[in-house]
Amino acid sequence: MSDIGINPIDDGVSIRLNFPAPTEERRKALAKDVSKMAEDAKVAVRNVRRDAMDKFKAAKKAGELTEDDQKNLEEKMQKITDKYIKEIDAVAAKKTKEVMEL
Repeated sequence: MSDIGINPIDDGVSIRLNFPAPTEERRKALAKDVSKMAEDAKVAVRNVRRDAMDKFKAAKKAGELTEDDQKNLEEKMQKITDKYIKEIDAVAAKKTKEVMEL
């Protein structure tokens, strides 16, 4: 009834669902979804970085960190952020390639 091209086959013991190969249009839609998920993941990583930076600034303002310590922590945080952004991009590219194959 959902009109997604799946017809159940009942053999008396189990019900089988045969999924047809996705059309090119569907593969493009899936690739677009992969890109959106990757962008959402990158935004989440950047939000964590922003929160960490805010905590570093607050700690410096409270006298718990020196300016050098703050800069070092910010640089480390940026390197970690860059690492995970690259990893997200790599996974998204791999998945997009996989989705677009027949």
